[in-house]
Amino acid sequence: MAEQLSLPMPGATGPGAGAADLTGARLIGFQAPAPDSPIAPGATGGGIPGPPQAGEGDGHVVPVPHVCAAVATVRRRAHALLSEWELSADRLDEALMVISEMVTNAVLHALPPVVLRLRWTGSPGCSVLRVEVTDGGPVPAGQRADEDIEPDEHGRGLGIVTALSARHGRHPCHEGITWWADLPVA
Repeated sequence: MAEQLSLPMPGATGPGAGAADLTGARLIGFQAPAPDSPIAPGATGGGIPGPPQAGEGDGHVVPVPHVCAAVATVRRRAHALLSEWELSADRLDEALMVISEMVTNAVLHALPPVVLRLRWTGSPGCSVLRVEVTDGGPVPAGQRADEDIEPDEHGRGLGIVTALSARHGRHPCHEGITWWADLPVA
C-alpha cells in the first residue's frame, strides 16, 4: 500500500493549490504492518521490532522528490523509522541532522533522481547507522538553481556531516554519485 502524500509547490496558495502528487513515492523495503499484526503499534503481541541486524538486506530506501519541500517529509519518515529502531534521543537528533544536510545538498546541487538509504553496518557491539544519499550527479555549470542563495544561509552542510559522523565519503555509481556517512550508535 503506497502512502498518500502531497507537497506544496512553491508560490502556490490555497488548499491543494499546485500540490505535487507524490502518490507513487513510497518507502521501499518497509510496509506499515496490518492493524492486527503483532508488530503494529499498540498491539499486544510484541511491539515494534528493534533495528535490523547489520548486513540484513539493503536497508530502507526512500525515493526523494526533487523539490526542497521534500526534505521535511523525508526527515519525518526517517524520524519515524529510526524511532522504531529505538535509536537514543541524542543519536536520533544527530542522524536526522546528517540526513537533512545530505538530502538538502542532493536536492539543491545535484540532478534527480535522489534516493535516501538507511541501514545498519558494523559488528555486534559496534553498530553503525549508514546514511546514503544517491543523486544523479552534479548539475552542469550555468544551470544551478542555487546561484542566488545567500552565502550566509548555506555552506555548512559538509562541516556538520564531518562533525557528526565517524567517517563519510562518496563514490560513483551507475545512477550518479552516492554520498555516505557512518554514524556510531553503540
